[in-house]
Amino acid sequence: MKNVALITWASSWLWKEFAIIHANNWNDLVIVARRKAKLNALKKDLEKKYSVQVKVIEKDLTQPKSRQEIYDELKKEKIEIEYLINNAGFGWIWKFHERKWNDDKSMIELNIVALTELTRLFLPDFVKRNSWRVLNISSTASFLPGPMQAVYYASKAYVTSFNNAIHEELHDTDVTITALLPGATDTEFGKVSGMDKTSLFSHTASSEEVARDWYDAMMKWKICIVSWLNLPQKILMRIIPFIPKKILLKQIRKAQEVS
Repeated sequence: MKNVALITWASSWLWKEFAIIHANNWNDLVIVARRKAKLNALKKDLEKKYSVQVKVIEKDLTQPKSRQEIYDELKKEKIEIEYLINNAGFGWIWKFHERKWNDDKSMIELNIVALTELTRLFLPDFVKRNSWRVLNISSTASFLPGPMQAVYYASKAYVTSFNNAIHEELHDTDVTITALLPGATDTEFGKVSGMDKTSLFSHTASSEEVARDWYDAMMKWKICIVSWLNLPQKILMRIIPFIPKKILLKQIRKAQEVS
């Protein structure tokens, strides 16, 4: 296999677009998710259309042993990963004290712990070779507090902060780490989280557009890329530091209440 990208959560809409873009450049893939049937369907489609090799790994990344098992399996098969794309993550709308703790615990395990551990497992290999790239999926939510999605917003704040710090630690290498910060995007996330019923998701970017932003940013060694915000969102991002905290929190809460 050549120019191999490891993509987590590759069976969902946005991450599938990532896989297609990478395969379209004649690069091979390792795709990881829980839904093996969808992974196999994607594998068949990519191999037929782009004449690439695709390896499927069925894993639930919320399970602590899964990340090491992925790394060990690839080492055993001598598959050298050149692009690590940490896509796996989820969110869910509701008040923190009324949600099931196990749901939020799984969110922390996936959005934070799995991403961090996979980065830690593969990064020494990248540094040793002094090449290749890491992409971590964050969100514009990382810039804000998130009433009605407290744990999700906090987890993405971690991803952005972690990514930026590692980027600077790698300043004397040719290894790059990029954070993608999309706004509201037409993916499974909106439906699964319940966000599709809120005003915040009344206008969304296509997953193809966001994926293209990702690929361009990663290949240009950018530290982060904010992708596809509409005009009101762009204005909000610029004026956030000047909005009183109570007013900002109230507006975010209203935007995320299910209509």
